[in-house]
Amino acid sequence: MPARNESSQGIQSLEVAGRLLHALARASRAMMLKDLAAEAGMAPAKAHRYLASFQRIGLIEQDPVTSHYDLGAGALELGLAALARIDPVRLATPLLPALAAELDATVALAVWGNKGATIVRWEDSARDVNVHLRAGAVMPLLASATGRAFAAWMPEAAVAQALDAELARARRAGRDDLPHDRAGAQRLRAEARRHGIARVKGQLLPGIHALAAPVFDHRGTMVLALTALGHGGQFDADWSGAPAARLKAATGTLSRRLGAPEAASAAA
Repeated sequence: MPARNESSQGIQSLEVAGRLLHALARASRAMMLKDLAAEAGMAPAKAHRYLASFQRIGLIEQDPVTSHYDLGAGALELGLAALARIDPVRLATPLLPALAAELDATVALAVWGNKGATIVRWEDSARDVNVHLRAGAVMPLLASATGRAFAAWMPEAAVAQALDAELARARRAGRDDLPHDRAGAQRLRAEARRHGIARVKGQLLPGIHALAAPVFDHRGTMVLALTALGHGGQFDADWSGAPAARLKAATGTLSRRLGAPEAASAAA
C-alpha cells in the first residue's frame, strides 16, 4: 500500500479537537460541557480531555463560577493576528472579473484616502461604458455611488469637510439633482443605509447608473466600496434588482471574511 504523504496525513486528534474550537466560535457564547461536546459530535468525557489541554495553552478558558467554557486569550490573539494579515483590497480584487462578467457591468473597488473616496482597482465591462476609471481617481461624495456609500457608512466627522465643500459647489452650480445642505445630504445617507446600498442615476455622468455597497472590517469600520456601473438602458439600478442583490451578497461575504460584526455584515 503506498505511503501517504505526510502533509496530507495530518494528525487526526488535532482535527477532532478543532471541532470544539469551531463549535465555540459558531456559538458566540460560553457553553456548558455537555452542550459543547454535543455540538462538536463527541462524548463529554472525551471533550473534557481536549478542553483541559486547550486551557493549558490559553485557547479556551473556563468560568470558575458557572463552569462554562469559552474561547480564551490565546484564541483572541490568534484571531487578531489573522485579521491583521488580511488586506481588504487583495481579498476583494480576485472577485472583480467574475462579478463584471456576471453583471455585464464595469466594477470597481475604492478606499477612503487622504483626498476622499479613491478608486484602487477596476474591471471593465464587455459593454462600452465610457467612464475612464483610473487608479487614484477621487470620486465625489454627492454625485457618485462610490462617494455616497462612503458618506453613508463612514463616520460623519470623517467626511464632514469634504461634504460641506461639495454642498457649496452644488449650490453655486445650481445642481437640482444634488442636495444643497446637510439636511439633503442626511436624506441621501438615510436612503443608502435603508437599502444597504448607494445609488446614482446620471448624476456623475449623463446616462450612467451606478450602485455601490460597503465592506466592513472586524471593527465594524467601512474599509472598501464595491461599485458596479453601466448605461441606464442596460444596467438595472433598482434598489431590489439583481445587481443590487449581487453586490450586497459579495460585500457581505467580504465583510464576514474580514471579521465584521454581524450587524455590519448585514448592512453590506
